Amino acid sequence: MTQVPNSATFMDHAIQAAMRAAEAGEVPVGALITHQGKIIVTAQNRMRELKDATAHAEILAIRAAMEKLGAERLNMCDLYVTLEPCTMCAGAIAHARLRRVCYGAADKKGGAVEHGVQFFEHASCHHRPEIISGIGAQKSGALLRDFFASRR
Repeated sequence: MTQVPNSATFMDHAIQAAMRAAEAGEVPVGALITHQGKIIVTAQNRMRELKDATAHAEILAIRAAMEKLGAERLNMCDLYVTLEPCTMCAGAIAHARLRRVCYGAADKKGGAVEHGVQFFEHASCHHRPEIISGIGAQKSGALLRDFFASRR
């Protein structure tokens, strides 16, 4: 597995964003994008707030990073997200040409990176980022479990 400098610190920032999402009543997923080893944007799920099914943390982070960099591609950027991206987010990641995706908790039901459809493994996928999983998995997973347990 590739070692990425500051990956645990970056994931801690993503977890803080996920905690803010939970406080707002959103599914606690946080994401951030780095460029040249620095955090350039942080986002959290905002689907309920924005009444937008596409307002996943990853999508919001990708949009904000492109705007901040004035770029249509993020090929020198890394995404850190607390939960394994879904199929929609995996598609956006591929189109944005992110260099690397680091995620915390695996999502055996809705994930599309190493579970489910394994989006990046399909021949029709034109870009395959480096994948690093498990960074902050325990904290990310506990946050999600606690959130859903409190709603049952």
